[in-house]
Amino acid sequence: MKTKSVIRSDPEILSGTPVFAGTRVPFRALLDYLEGGRALSEFLDDFPTVTREQAVAALEEAGEAVSSELWKLIEDRRGEATVSREELERTLAED
Repeated sequence: MKTKSVIRSDPEILSGTPVFAGTRVPFRALLDYLEGGRALSEFLDDFPTVTREQAVAALEEAGEAVSSELWKLIEDRRGEATVSREELERTLAED
């Protein structure tokens, strides 16, 4: 059973920018912190309305979405690529 997303998009909150549920903190802010080499703990200190559980769940959701989209691209090119889903998941897990 799929759990409810910890990220919400509501036109009434930051013009629909994806935010952590129950906050006005954009998910992009977490990505910017991590891309900038800053620690998750620093993000959580700076945005106390976001819990560690929310941040981790959001990153997991993002990773699953990317994997799903990547798999769709591979399936669309089935005749051009010969990679199994298991092989792709193993490769992604190694990175």
